[in-house]
Parts: sequence; structure tokens; C-alpha cells
Amino acid sequence: MKEIMTAKNVKLSYGNFEALHGIDLDLPEKQLTALIGPSGCGKSTFLRCLNRMNDDITGVKISGDIRFNGKDIYSPKMDLVALRKHVGMVFQQPTPFPFSVYDNVAYGLRIAGVKDKKLIEQRVEESLKQAAIWDETKDNLKRNAQDFSGGQQQRICIARTLAIRPEVVLLDEPTSALDPISSMEIEKTLMGLKHKYTFIMVTHNLQQASRVADQVAFLMNGNLIETGPTEKMFISPKNKVTSNYLNGRFG
Repeated sequence: MKEIMTAKNVKLSYGNFEALHGIDLDLPEKQLTALIGPSGCGKSTFLRCLNRMNDDITGVKISGDIRFNGKDIYSPKMDLVALRKHVGMVFQQPTPFPFSVYDNVAYGLRIAGVKDKKLIEQRVEESLKQAAIWDETKDNLKRNAQDFSGGQQQRICIARTLAIRPEVVLLDEPTSALDPISSMEIEKTLMGLKHKYTFIMVTHNLQQASRVADQVAFLMNGNLIETGPTEKMFISPKNKVTSNYLNGRFG
């Protein structure tokens, strides 16, 4: 199994507070890895290291080694715009821009300098179909994306991320702001796409992790406690702490 990203001894501090204490994790290509653990355990912090979203926070220090397709993403030679084109991100709250569905999905392509109108049209349609939101938007492409429901907005955001054909998509609790029906729609979308893209998803929802993930990584207090194939982690975790968490004894 090919790893598309690897993290070795990743530490992160905010000032004097160390939030990640040396994370080692291999992220396999074209699978969905779920990062689970109690609130404040470092899941989102680690996720944001993978496309350098923590760089903009004052006083953050990051050490260790994170590689994407073998390249050190923290190297001074790394082009951040190119990195974020290959490693896209979908946030917890749906964040469509205040313009049309079409312009939301075309946004990244235009920023990347794509001028071919036909190519943009084709990519917008393909991405909305992949994100399972085409049927609900195809007659309303000029409508403001913010007029749609929360679940629809989140799928429009997924389409916007997919339009630039990333290799990896980071998802920071993409369903936590949504109702159960919208959450299921997003899960179905991810299940249909994970053979084409690599997904790394932070989730608080253990049932969701068990349904959609191929691999699960359990973090606690800034440490990676255990990682493994989903079924194995849920049925026979090696670590007592993992077992206690998965059985609802804390969290």
C-alpha cells in the first residue's frame, strides 16, 4: 500500500505549550483515514499541519518531518500555493463564498489561471456530480451558494475543493454543523469518492468513523495512541486507553 503522506516525530508548540508530542503517522493513498479522540487532543491541529494552515498563527513552532509524495512540505523550497492545490481542505462550518454556485466551484480554477471557458464548465459539472450536489444545483448554477441548506453548502464546498483535482482532501469535522440526514449525504459522497482521492478526516463521531474510514488514528493529549485498520481498531484495539475511549468510558 502506497503512502501519499507521512508524518515523523511531528511536534507543535503554541509559545511554551506543546500541543503535539511527536506524531508518527503514514497516510495511505486513496483511502479515508479518520482522526479520532476527545476534544482538545490535537486532531485538528495535526490535520492543519498537513497543508501548513498553522503557519499563519503567531508563536507556532513546528518540528519533525511531513512528506507529501516524498517531498518535505516544510522545506523553504516548497511552494505553498502548489501544496494547497494538491492538499485541499474542507472546514467544519460550510464556507461557500457569497456568489453563485458556478463561481464558487470555478474559483480555484480561475485563481490557477485557467481561462478555457469550456474546460471550466466541464470541471464545474464534473465536480458538482462527484460531490453529489449536481441534481440540486444544475438548474440554479447562478443562484447564490449561501442560499442553499447547510448540507448542500457543504457539498458545494467539497465540489469547490475537488474542482482543482487535489490528491489529498483534509476534512475538519465536515458534518458536525449538519443535521443527521445531511451528514449521511456527506458520508455517502465520501464513500463514493475515496477510491479516487485520499481523505483525512477529523471526526468526533465514532459511528461515522466506523462507517466511512479505512484507517483510524486515535489521539489523546497530543499523542498518537494507536492506529490501524478500522475494523481491527473497533473490535480489538491493542491499547487499553483506546478500548476505554471507543467504549465510551471517557471523551
